[in-house]
Amino acid sequence: MRLLTVLAFCLSCLAALPALAFDTSARAAYVLDQTTGTVLLSKNASEPLPPASMSKLMTLYVAFEAIRDGRLSLDERLPVSSHAMSYKGSTMFLDTTDRVRVEDLLRGIIVLSGNDACVVLAEALSPDGTEAGFARFMTTRARQLGMESSTFMNSNGWPQAGHMMSVKDLAILAQHIIEDFPEFYPMFAETEFAFDGRAPQNVRNRNPLLSLQIGADGLKTGHTQEAGYGLVGSARQGDRRVIFVITGLDTERARAEEAEAIVNWSFRHFAEKTIAKEGVPVARAEVWMGREPSVGLVPEADWDVLLPILQSGELDGEVVYVGPVDAPVRKGQPLGELVVRPEGLPEMTLPLVADGDVPAGGFLVRVTAAANALIKKWLSPDAAT
Repeated sequence: MRLLTVLAFCLSCLAALPALAFDTSARAAYVLDQTTGTVLLSKNASEPLPPASMSKLMTLYVAFEAIRDGRLSLDERLPVSSHAMSYKGSTMFLDTTDRVRVEDLLRGIIVLSGNDACVVLAEALSPDGTEAGFARFMTTRARQLGMESSTFMNSNGWPQAGHMMSVKDLAILAQHIIEDFPEFYPMFAETEFAFDGRAPQNVRNRNPLLSLQIGADGLKTGHTQEAGYGLVGSARQGDRRVIFVITGLDTERARAEEAEAIVNWSFRHFAEKTIAKEGVPVARAEVWMGREPSVGLVPEADWDVLLPILQSGELDGEVVYVGPVDAPVRKGQPLGELVVRPEGLPEMTLPLVADGDVPAGGFLVRVTAAANALIKKWLSPDAAT
């Protein structure tokens, strides 16, 4: 019988001291260290919530893909429909006599948060030429990118029933933008865009972190009455980059203060540690009817994570696998995972694979294994029942 096996794991030189968890007042929050993949903070991270203008990032991602694939060019001029012109709130003040360069539309979305600019791009890229059709396309594309809690009803986050994203999905999206489109990402650090001078009251980027010299270089604010104040942010200091999402704050000032505090906390209170090394067994899994009785469980690469800098001593964890593992076993075969739960941080897991081949045993091995199994069954306390 194959059973779920849990083995204790203990790593020296790391501590079981409580991590100083960030006490956020946001309704939902998610903080990811992009460099190591360590989740530093997760609060209501998968709950679908109104994203407001933060969902404009998905429109931008689809537009970046279209430019990369040659379906759209930065110098192409797009018409403005009456539907696009009808949007209120934050806009570029476009009208139906305009034909606007794609590059200006991108900056109009990133810097000015233009609702109308989103619709111009949406109608140009929509499978059926409508904003609703583009929203359906965005939903499908989001699922393909691993965003499981996102449903789009429009291109710009205007309040509409069913238009939802989770903060975790927004972090996934931000990471894709940063990694997939490094040629476009510098636009997110631009603080001003005076589109043809027609709207002097809307020329500045609303991201409150860009001028603070703390490494912040993106991405997008959001605010509606229903959603509250939110921000998808990213900052880089040295070799580390942090991506974070907060939403549901009561005021613009609260958003700014919370975002700055998260960035400072993320960089000042964590240090990179190696939990497990490539090819070095962290445990051994029992093998059923193999030429060897067990096989080493190893990570395929060094596992570097962030842990609180005050930690010292030991970090406890578990190695989990379903065993005994049936022979033959091949080198690199996925067999289990290492689970660590630093106090104050979300659970972390690392896949483990076999460190070598274990061929099936011969006749004598099979007979011996079968005999041992029968003996164990007879000696079991349940054997007499």
